[in-house]
Amino acid sequence: MEILGNTLGQIAGEKAGIFKRGVPAFTVPQPDEAMLVLEEKASELDVHLEVAAPLDASVLSGLHLGLEGEHQYINAGLAIALCSTWLQRTGHVEINYLKEMTHLPEQFVKGLATAALQGRAQIVPDQLIESESLGDLVFYLDGAHSPESMDVCAKWFSLAIKGDYKQHNSYESNHGHNELGPSHDSVEISHHEASKKSSTQFLLFNCMSVRDPELLLPRLVRACASHGVHFQKALFVPNVSVYYKVGTSASTADTQVDLSWQLTLQRIWENLVRGEKGNDVKNTDHTYEEVTDDSEKGAQSCENSKVFPSLPVAINWLRDTVRKNRSGHSQVLVTGSLHLVGDVLRLVKK
Repeated sequence: MEILGNTLGQIAGEKAGIFKRGVPAFTVPQPDEAMLVLEEKASELDVHLEVAAPLDASVLSGLHLGLEGEHQYINAGLAIALCSTWLQRTGHVEINYLKEMTHLPEQFVKGLATAALQGRAQIVPDQLIESESLGDLVFYLDGAHSPESMDVCAKWFSLAIKGDYKQHNSYESNHGHNELGPSHDSVEISHHEASKKSSTQFLLFNCMSVRDPELLLPRLVRACASHGVHFQKALFVPNVSVYYKVGTSASTADTQVDLSWQLTLQRIWENLVRGEKGNDVKNTDHTYEEVTDDSEKGAQSCENSKVFPSLPVAINWLRDTVRKNRSGHSQVLVTGSLHLVGDVLRLVKK
């Protein structure tokens, strides 16, 4: 907002900077305040601005979008409009953009079904635990960091852990090959096997200090709760990239890090959870339990949360927790920061 503006109209005006005179442009349904600005800017540059309709799932021949989340059907409709128009203008006359989109070329269906985007609605089993016991520790990663995206993230996670979302669609099996990108890890962790075990949900969270956790965390908790999902514990950590250059091999466990922001997040969380449970939240001075166990070195614990001095220590705690409870499996939602998501991927995919 400090760059783009404080209102939807101001932000739309900056976004409209991509318009080029006489070149067609596409957008998706927008709030009136934003759409009016886009239309005004388009008129000034003689740009034909068209609103692309969301993709109708029925044209995917029974497949699913490679990117999870209902909002991706809006993005897919925009991508189809853009690509088909560009192909037609560059001489591929066999490609016609049909507003009704009742039929898509095979190449479009393949692209939509196999599209991959790391750190957005991504499911990754922990490779260390996976080698010991299938599906006992699985990370659900989404770099959501705004109130609206928290709602989307919470809905996706809640459905995904119940098996309502399939991470893999059947394009590859139907066509005899696999061209999925690296973000589609094999997570067919035998839902049949996993369903025999109880499941526990954890939240692994951090956000940049320019974000407002008083807006983010309540949206996440309440959206998950509306789907019957409740976190046993929230784990707060600093991003690896904040105190250490990602990509090198030295240990980070002993690095001294200022955890004041993570402790702030923990206080907000404790008040939030106690409020959701109907407990008195007037006293915000929580008693911290200084943990001495090696797996939790330097951790500060409250009833519903822990603050860890580093991400590797938090991951090790999760692994130890899983090893101590083989009768269940742990599902960890990682969100609040794309930096955090990237750091987790680096650790759990080794």
